[in-house]
Amino acid sequence: MGRILAIDYGLKRTGLAVSDPLRIIAGALDTVATHTLMDYLKQYLSKNDVSTIVVGQPKQSNGAMSESWRAIEPFVGRLRKEFPQVEVVLYDERFTSVLAHRTMLESGIGRMARRDKALVDRISATIILQDYMQSLELRGL
Repeated sequence: MGRILAIDYGLKRTGLAVSDPLRIIAGALDTVATHTLMDYLKQYLSKNDVSTIVVGQPKQSNGAMSESWRAIEPFVGRLRKEFPQVEVVLYDERFTSVLAHRTMLESGIGRMARRDKALVDRISATIILQDYMQSLELRGL
């Protein structure tokens, strides 16, 4: 059983998080420019045992897909084509940015650091991964 990699896909930047090999702890990995994301993933997956990629699925509060889904959907197709050996899962990412900002506030991160959008992206990816791992645990998987 390999690691789980989570992706908070953005038009400019993409936040990444990864589990430990035992799939117990979710940790922030990196924030990369989206136009370099596929190259980054190829390199990372060639060096690390990843069996599942979780992509945040952007939904509006009413459950409908948000506007950014138009960019994410083709990316997910490309992921599945480039990495057929890796399971690609979509996971609801509603409110992760809000939770990321709240987490930053509660952890005492200063105002200037909270403006760091790359940090917000990494934290959002970590929240997606943590929520996904908890959902697996609740389902007994």
